[in-house]
Amino acid sequence: MIYFVFILAAVVVVISAVYLNQFGDVISRKSSLSGAAVGTFLIAGATSLPELTTSLTAVYIDNPDIAVGNMLGSNVFNLLILASMDIIYRRQRLFQRVNNKENIPSASIGLLFLLIIIFSLCIPGSIEIFGMGIEMIVIVLLYIFSMKFISGGESEQEEEGQTKDYSLRAAVIGFIIASVIVFISGSALSVSGDRMAEASGLDASFVGSFLIAASTSLPELVAVYAAFRLANYNMAIGSILGSNLFNIQLLALTDLLYREGAILTSVQASHIFIACLGVVMTLIMIFLLIRPASMRSHWRYAAPSLLMTLIYFIASYVLF
Repeated sequence: MIYFVFILAAVVVVISAVYLNQFGDVISRKSSLSGAAVGTFLIAGATSLPELTTSLTAVYIDNPDIAVGNMLGSNVFNLLILASMDIIYRRQRLFQRVNNKENIPSASIGLLFLLIIIFSLCIPGSIEIFGMGIEMIVIVLLYIFSMKFISGGESEQEEEGQTKDYSLRAAVIGFIIASVIVFISGSALSVSGDRMAEASGLDASFVGSFLIAASTSLPELVAVYAAFRLANYNMAIGSILGSNLFNIQLLALTDLLYREGAILTSVQASHIFIACLGVVMTLIMIFLLIRPASMRSHWRYAAPSLLMTLIYFIASYVLF
């Protein structure tokens, strides 16, 4: 029954999050809030709501390993999505068709965030301010400062990928309903994942980092696939890298609401493994963005993405 609830909740999260993204896009384009920054924030918040509700529920049931693992695991799964699409559509040569000046800063900032998290996980204890680890405060400040280096032109790209349209009133109502559904199903996903870890003996960090993280990241998979179908490669990469940055900010919010101290001091050491996996995959992603477009073989071109995919599944097996 626990496994059935987990799978059902994952399916509901995916379907409702896809609608959430569509409604959010309509609101950002048709309301007075339709500036690029607000639109991007609204869409990012919509697609990241499953991760947020799942991690907040994990905090509520006092399982910080699922909360942290969900955010870090979602980031590496997002990178796996890009690698998989790059392999499948290797003839289109995704990383040679994008504006690297827009995507390299996002990837580099994400790499810096992961290094800060690894450093915090490696040292005992943490300086706390209002119960929040100082490393999370540093990450939030860096995120705010870095916004001027990251292009805000994602709203136009997302508008190109819009396949359905609604009235503003219908979009607002739909967004609220979808948000409630995501909140309930995301909570069910976290609680059932916690029970599944207890019943099966699986490590809670594995459940959070791979099973739950993969489930909450499936809306991003749908969005990236749609962007590929539209040959909008810059949106595909930018949305994933931007989502990863936003997820780390949600981890900071999770830390703020966790009342047992800095959340990174309350989790298992295995999260260092997940964060290091994120570092390796991000470095490969940066390499893909900066390498010269000179090779002729499609498989040689896809080799880094194949390596990224292989590393992910080896890490999943080792942690399992």
